[in-house]
Order: sequence, then C-alpha cells, then structure tokens
Amino acid sequence: MSKIDDLARKTVFSISPYVPGKPIEEVQREYGIDDVIKLASNENPLGPSPLAVEAMRNSISNVNIYPDGNCFYLKRDLAASLGCRADQLIVGNGSDELLKLIAETFLDPGDEIIFAQPTFSEYEFVSRVMDAVPVAVPVDSSFTHDLQAMAGRISGRTKIVFICNPNNPTGNIITGDALKDFLDKIPEHVIVVVDEAYREYATDPAYPDSLAHVREGRRLISLRTFAKIYGLAGLRIGYGISSPEIISLINRVKEPFNVNCLAQVAARAALQDVEHLRRSRELVASGKSFLYGHFDRLGLKYVPTQANFIFVDIGVDSRSAFRSLITEGVIVRTGDIFGYPNYIRVTIGTPEQNLRFVQALQKVLGSA
Repeated sequence: MSKIDDLARKTVFSISPYVPGKPIEEVQREYGIDDVIKLASNENPLGPSPLAVEAMRNSISNVNIYPDGNCFYLKRDLAASLGCRADQLIVGNGSDELLKLIAETFLDPGDEIIFAQPTFSEYEFVSRVMDAVPVAVPVDSSFTHDLQAMAGRISGRTKIVFICNPNNPTGNIITGDALKDFLDKIPEHVIVVVDEAYREYATDPAYPDSLAHVREGRRLISLRTFAKIYGLAGLRIGYGISSPEIISLINRVKEPFNVNCLAQVAARAALQDVEHLRRSRELVASGKSFLYGHFDRLGLKYVPTQANFIFVDIGVDSRSAFRSLITEGVIVRTGDIFGYPNYIRVTIGTPEQNLRFVQALQKVLGSA
C-alpha cells in the first residue's frame, strides 16, 4: 500500500504553510493573560466602518440565500468610485484569493515569477502551488524595491512580476516615476501585479496611480482590499482592476460564490464612510510620529513607512523579544520570517496601545 505522501503533487512539499499573526485568544489561553493587544497583522484598531456594521445588521436575515456571484452592486459602486468599467473588476475572498486566481490563470509549471525580498510571502506561495519558479530580488539599501535589478531578472520564462506598494513588511513605496520607468522595460509576455493593500494610508504625493497604467492598456493588475483601512479583515474581501480581457480570463477559474453576502454589503457601505477613513488615517499619522519619537529616543533604526505598520531593528533576536513581549500581553510580528532576525514589524495602534507597546519593548530591551 502506498503512502499518502506518494499521492500528493511533488510541488506540495516545496510549500511552507502560511503562519498568520498569533491570535489574541491563543495568547490568552497559553499565557493566562486577559488583557492582550495585537499589533501583528496590520488590522485597523478603530474596528470596522460603522456604516458597514449597520449594513450587515440589516442584511443578516438574508444569509440563507446564496450571494450574488458577480458582486454586481459592489462592482457598480467600485466602478463609479474608480472611474473604470464593471468588467474591469474582479472581487475575491480577500486579496489572497485573487493572488491565487491570478496564479491559476497564468502560471504553468516552470514559469518564473519575480518579487522583492522581503515582501508579502503569498507571492512565493501561489507560485509554488502552480509549480512555478519564484525569483526573489533583494531590496536596495533603503529597503525599496530594486526595480532595475528586477527588470534585469526577466527572462523568456518570466510570466508575472509582483510589486507590493507600500511594501509589506517594510512600509515604503516605489514612486510613480519609478513604476512608469519599470513598466516601459517590461516585455509583452509579462504581467505586472501591483498589490496596493495599504494604498489608502500612503501620504507621499509621489505615490503612483496604478490605474492610469491600466487605462493605457498595460498588462497590469492592481489589487486592493477592504481588510486594512476599512476594517473588514474578518470578512475577507478584496478586489482587482485590470483590462476586461485579463479579468475575463481570471473569471474562468473563480469559484461561483466566492464572496459572501455580508462582505458585499459591508464593502459597499464602507466605501461611503468618509469619516471612518479620515479617522483611520489621522490615527496612523499621529501614531507614526509617536512611535518614531520613541524609536529615536531608544536609538533604534526603522524604515519610514507609508503604511500602518513600522519595520524596526530592535538589535536583538526578534523571536526572543516576541516571546518576552507576549508575556507583557503585546503581540507583534517577528522579522525572521522575512529574513531579518533582529527586526520586528509592529502595527500602529491606538494611542493607548502604542504607549503600552513602547513600555513593553523598553522593558524587554532593558533586560536583553
């Protein structure tokens, strides 16, 4: 009798399962701590849009009915907001599903994908699922995508280039000019995917308008999400914008009811919640300044961020610091998973959470 492993696709053994940020409930169970704050997964500490919550309350009695598989009304609202056509949009069970759908649509075994290192680990994951070849290109000395080096790695086997902007975990951006110059070098057989999960937090006027390149007819897919600034991470809903031709191809591999009905109504309401967006941006701006000041005081190097998190060099082993911070009821993300063992990534929280994190970090570093 054969082992079950013998029945699996060989590429499965090259995949490391994604390990999410440690949940609050798990820390409470393991450490017996009731008061725990999670600054590990870049969630909005203000919670979901109040308009989204109200919309879900009004729709909860409809969950016995299958959702609209085409997300018609959400696409209509997005198209009006973005200035594009509905057939240029695809909605997914989070941006993660969209990344996997893109890989399933375009990648054959042996195709290459290119991405920065460090960046969001799902780019490598979806390529390995399809038995494609991941090509990681180190960021430059300022932790920015080295677009010249990435362009230099493109070959006849390259199919997709992933650009995370702002980049996760570093929080910095590539500029509009840099993106345009990069796209000018890309051959027609390559699709560029620009993952803009944190775009609403970016304040740098040089941040690019990726949709302008879609309108020009570039082979580009822009990915966005309701998980971050809109506070709907638990509903899993994101969307992509590209040409109708590219979207039509991706729709061929999409599940028929991939976005639940509550997520759809919540996303439509969240789009209208200008006040929630304003408060969320202001919270991050003030929290960023607060944390920068304390990092400077402690002599810690960090990457200036355009997102709602900061990548900071704490000068000691991040896993050891992670365990010590947990005993203080503070959850962060270790940098070793990104190849930087002395760094942590900390989400910008409420003023109270930021202060508690700084106090806990200072205590941990003082005893290190």
